[in-house]
Amino acid sequence: MPFQALGLVPALTKAAADLGFTTPTPIQTEAIPVILEGKDVLGTAQTGSGKTAAYALPLLQRLQQQKTASNRRVGALVLVPTRELAAQVGEMVRQFALHLEPRPKVAVAFGGVSINPQMMALRGGADIMVGTPGRLLDLVSQNALKLDAVQLLVLDEADRLLDLGFADELQRLLALLPRQRQNLFFSATFPPDVQALANELLHDAVRIEVMDAACETGAASPPLVVQRLIEVDADRRVQLLRHLMKEGQWERVLVFVATQYAAERVAAKLHHGDIYATSFHGGLSQGARKQALKEFKEKRWDVVVTTDLAARGIDIAQLPVVVNFDLPRSAVDHVHRIGRTGRAGEGGLAISFVTAEADAHWRLIEKRQGMSLPREQIPGFEPQQLAPPPAPGGGGIKGKRPSKKDKLRAAAAATGSKSP
Repeated sequence: MPFQALGLVPALTKAAADLGFTTPTPIQTEAIPVILEGKDVLGTAQTGSGKTAAYALPLLQRLQQQKTASNRRVGALVLVPTRELAAQVGEMVRQFALHLEPRPKVAVAFGGVSINPQMMALRGGADIMVGTPGRLLDLVSQNALKLDAVQLLVLDEADRLLDLGFADELQRLLALLPRQRQNLFFSATFPPDVQALANELLHDAVRIEVMDAACETGAASPPLVVQRLIEVDADRRVQLLRHLMKEGQWERVLVFVATQYAAERVAAKLHHGDIYATSFHGGLSQGARKQALKEFKEKRWDVVVTTDLAARGIDIAQLPVVVNFDLPRSAVDHVHRIGRTGRAGEGGLAISFVTAEADAHWRLIEKRQGMSLPREQIPGFEPQQLAPPPAPGGGGIKGKRPSKKDKLRAAAAATGSKSP
């Protein structure tokens, strides 16, 4: 089915073709006509399935049809959780809008950089605003941005934006929007608690799922991604990674670790072993993050060692391998991590290292994902360490310890239980 059959105007189908979008993906086929009808949408689709185009193309058409002669007041607001995703979405929306007349003005805003250029870019207003919640609130407080005319609201990576970490900022932004608007929520995962909150914000939403129903709990992986689980001692993971890279002749690898410190340390060890590696994490300046990502996409780095900052939304074309050097905290994070490979119909490989200490946590991830991977041992790297005995109450199992979100929920519950 061509894009024209979905009801898009020629200017948008031409822009899509210019960007290599010739045949709609399943999420695009199902979502675009519904969005053009003005309905709220809750869309669930695997990573790399074209969710951005699924909402950006009809959003542009809806905005063009509803456009009035008013002074470039923000008509569409796209909220994203990270700076990198904000920049990526903003650029894609601009590319899709190239042939529209008049061409809509797209503004992008995120933290970690000076607010002044973003305020200057908003002079004269903007038709479409793409940004992270915190920076958008900063712009509102500086009277550089008004959101009282927003007709379409998009939450990209909606499950992340709806969890407790963004709850306060999201509620403050929602209070600035008109009550009558179209809402589009998209993500690869919608855990039940997040989905319940999403349902409260949506109005008679059309629910679109183009994946296994297990994805609602974070239990799916892209169908073209081959997963491997390798047992190894913690102190031999770097050597094993170098061995696998040499044996597999991998040209580019995205390696996930748990902390910023680990990202720096592992990248330094790989670099010392003659592998062109760099780190990517939230402690770097925005300029350094942008440069590292750009160079990795250009294949100037063999390895980027990253935290979960790179687990969501970032699109790296034809990335062959993802490695969980440290296991992700949750099953949902696992889905998003391995979704960086196997995108847009390409195959991919996702390898997880499991140490004796992390064995119980991996079993928890497997249980929540409803899967069981065969365990491998690589000759010369057979593990020697034994799993520690379980701590009383399960406190020693990563994933059962209270997370930051759990602690915030407990604090909120405690505050709410206090008598006035």
